[in-house]
Amino acid sequence: MLAQVDFVPVATPTVVWAGLVPLMVLGGGAVLLVMFRSVVKRLPTDYESWVTTALGPVTVVAAYVLGGVAGQDLPLSGVRSNVGDGWFYLGFLVVLAVSALLVWSLDIGLDTAFTVGVAVTTLSATWMLWGDRVMVDGAFNSIGEQLGVDGFSIVFTGIMAVAVGLTALLLDDYIEREGVGGVEMYVLLMLSAAGGVVMASANDLIVLFLGIETLSIAAYVLAAMHSKRLESLEAGLKYFVLGAFSSAFLLYGIAFVYGATGSTNLIAIRTFLDANTLTDDGMLLAGFGLMLVGLGFKVAAVPFHAWTPDVYQGAPTPVVAYMASAVKAAGFAALVRVFVVTFGAYRLDWQPAVYVLAILTLVTGSVLAVVQRDAKRMLAYSSISHAGFILVGVQAATSRGTAAVVFYALAYTFLVIGSFGVLTAVSGQGDRATTLEDLDGLADRRPALALAFTIFLLAQAGVPLTTGFVAKLEVIGAAVEAHSYWLALIAMLTATVSAFLYLRIVLAMYVGKSSEEALAAPRARIPTAVILVIGIAFVVTVGFGIIPDPIDQLARDAVPQLVASG
Repeated sequence: MLAQVDFVPVATPTVVWAGLVPLMVLGGGAVLLVMFRSVVKRLPTDYESWVTTALGPVTVVAAYVLGGVAGQDLPLSGVRSNVGDGWFYLGFLVVLAVSALLVWSLDIGLDTAFTVGVAVTTLSATWMLWGDRVMVDGAFNSIGEQLGVDGFSIVFTGIMAVAVGLTALLLDDYIEREGVGGVEMYVLLMLSAAGGVVMASANDLIVLFLGIETLSIAAYVLAAMHSKRLESLEAGLKYFVLGAFSSAFLLYGIAFVYGATGSTNLIAIRTFLDANTLTDDGMLLAGFGLMLVGLGFKVAAVPFHAWTPDVYQGAPTPVVAYMASAVKAAGFAALVRVFVVTFGAYRLDWQPAVYVLAILTLVTGSVLAVVQRDAKRMLAYSSISHAGFILVGVQAATSRGTAAVVFYALAYTFLVIGSFGVLTAVSGQGDRATTLEDLDGLADRRPALALAFTIFLLAQAGVPLTTGFVAKLEVIGAAVEAHSYWLALIAMLTATVSAFLYLRIVLAMYVGKSSEEALAAPRARIPTAVILVIGIAFVVTVGFGIIPDPIDQLARDAVPQLVASG
């Protein structure tokens, strides 16, 4: 019987290792940290301090070497040729010393320093991929036609790296303060980000599904990591159960698309849809709908948002910062890659559904946020409203709409991490002091934190001279250009409603009176790492709000592409 079977040889896919460097750094970093901590549970205090400090220079060297592997040449090679080897290596030694001093001054743990180092190295490799390869030679495939590297995927990979690094800094003091799991949270953080990178780069629906599951399963566990809080365990369970349902919808959608097109490869699907007009497209449309449900859950679009308020309120606050930034960004990266790029020929069929989702998400998020009393729940509904704004850019299905999505995702990453960074600092032992009553009089107790939080909130409201204003302007402009005038009008009206929510929190901080317990309580020291996170988010939010051109140009250059091999 075997002699009668014709075996078709399968060609080994071409692998471009340079394109895989960011993904390998994140995944490899998680594996290395697990292996190290499985052997060495805890170093002596003195040794751990020295090893942690040494991770600063090691990160610089790793970023230098792996950046060169990802690009065409070592970073700053032009500077070296201009100033000469002597001055270059002297400067390099100075940078190593400064990096060691920075890590020492932050007073962070070994796991935090390692995770931040992995994030910085990933960012370096991403930067070199952008400048040395994609901007010079164009997009390319890193593993056959399964994973692609283009401007779009590179920017979202950078977002993942930034979210991992900033969240790790927030986790350092939080883990010690709350007495919850240690190394596990950092490992899960890196694994989840690796899944997000796969989602942003996937050229195949099965690969996309694997990326989503990698990102999601790690996020489910992260949400439940505060085992001393029943709310955290409840948040993890709800997130997992509803996430499992959404994964089922997504998988069924993939099956329907495969049945209609004969492939799960995005390049083959787009080629098929561009070349053929289906007279009976019921199966394809069913696939569109089911996949929209699955991805809609990941970005917290209404009516698939029910998990968001409870999970945001119950999960550890630094984890919420990661979920609201990286997880949401990865979901929108997948949404654009699948619908705008792959299903672009059938955009008239799926655009109305996204149009309705955007309206429901905008209205529900802005209205329900106003009636909340807990700041984390308020920001949860706020994130739903922001998802509605990004859906406006997706619905446009144009190059300007895609650029608006990229700009919004990048700006919102810093906005939301800065906001939850402030809440991490003020939430206190037990991570519960996040109600409006707890924030009353914060400007008297912590004027710098209150000012930073105010800027982040005003930026989310879309006040000029912040990145939030430019982001909203970009998506509304994309909607107008696509002739979605009513959608643009609804987006502007809901932004006005959301402004009331942010002003409620600001008034509580500046007009409200602190309770006697809050005034009598000793002022806890705010960790330097948390201050650094808030400071970075503040500078990006205000700086690029005043001068948005660099991010705007980056977003316009981040074009998603599907490149066929051969």
